[in-house]
Amino acid sequence: MPRGGARVLAVDDERYITDVLTTALRFEGFEVETADTGSAAMDAARRGGFDLIILDVLLPDAEGTDICRRLREEGVETPVLFLTARDALEDKVVGLGLGDDYVTKPFALDELVARIRAILRRTRPDDAPDDGRMRFADLVMDEQTHEVWRHGEPVELTATEFNLLRYLLVNARRVLPKADILDAVWGYGFEGDANIVETYISYLRKKIDCYEPPLVHTIRRVGYSLREPRS
Repeated sequence: MPRGGARVLAVDDERYITDVLTTALRFEGFEVETADTGSAAMDAARRGGFDLIILDVLLPDAEGTDICRRLREEGVETPVLFLTARDALEDKVVGLGLGDDYVTKPFALDELVARIRAILRRTRPDDAPDDGRMRFADLVMDEQTHEVWRHGEPVELTATEFNLLRYLLVNARRVLPKADILDAVWGYGFEGDANIVETYISYLRKKIDCYEPPLVHTIRRVGYSLREPRS
């Protein structure tokens, strides 16, 4: 999980792409904001607060390379990773000359996340690596050893239960629709029974919420959330 909750601006005019990026990057612990035009990207980048911009090269109102060039001229030095269908050598040379990396579509999410982390390691050198543990209330997850504890006691989870709990932890207090959970944990294009989410939430509750207070909550007609009960 990125230390300090690295913030990413994802810019693409294809809604499917921004939806995929948002789900995948939030699963990895990033905070994500999206934009679908060059002007919206410029406005967001000028506001600042981002650790990285993922920028599509072909936008309806501008080219990503021109946007990056204008931002640099205005003194905005936020790292830029270009995302594009253009794979010609000259395009890559231009992109790498302006930005920090260049990824062509279609792309593998694992590779994209690895490239993002590499950029952040270079541009956020003061960020010390953490211990790989995520915490919420008395729930602790160690990603490196795949161990989980609740109330100081070890909790045995299957691989799928672990991934589901990790997604809930990364998005703690946020209400997560079943469709988003299905995409993040079971993968895009999953063609099995969507009720598998309810089944695994039930499994997780039996192992996590055998202690008080219960942390895994159903939000009727919306989704699920990892949160402490309201007093």
